[in-house]
Amino acid sequence: MGKIVVSQNVTLDGVVEDPSGEGGFRHGGWFQQFMGQDWEAWEELELAEAQGAEALLMGRRSDEYFGARSPLMSGEWVDRLNRLPKYVVSATLQEPKWTNATVMSGEAVSEVSKLKHQIPGEIVVYASRPLVRTLMEHDLVDELRLTVFPVVLGAGERLFGETSDKRPLRLIRTKIVGNGLAHLTYERAREA
Repeated sequence: MGKIVVSQNVTLDGVVEDPSGEGGFRHGGWFQQFMGQDWEAWEELELAEAQGAEALLMGRRSDEYFGARSPLMSGEWVDRLNRLPKYVVSATLQEPKWTNATVMSGEAVSEVSKLKHQIPGEIVVYASRPLVRTLMEHDLVDELRLTVFPVVLGAGERLFGETSDKRPLRLIRTKIVGNGLAHLTYERAREA
């Protein structure tokens, strides 16, 4: 059975909105601004994760974002991402933008549950905030990997919104990435 892994770059206060600065958010662009000299270490971390993945899962906007940028980028990490099968959860998308992508147009929870049974190994979710919230709400996330950037924005869309109940997690790994980033890995804490 597959394992849903949410992998996100977040600020210290949990903001994920507009890391590139292209979305018009007044605090956008924090990813580049606070990356510092940690770029190479971050790339190594991302490449290792991509090499361990069996597939990517995303929403429509993430497919559009990555699909438009991947042809303009180069390197081992992007090459690996381009080769991976991708599953795009969307009720409106007809043709995905990224290579090797399949649109999952049915009900998201049902489609992702089926996907977990079809694909052994890690199914990684980048970006896709609304999808992540849905997956968390329906207890489909098995692991969270958060790369925490050393900045508090005080405003912006956060990774998690309101949930119907608590979602207990267990910290299983911490790692310093470069000189200024923290990488935290949590797994879903199941009650005995």
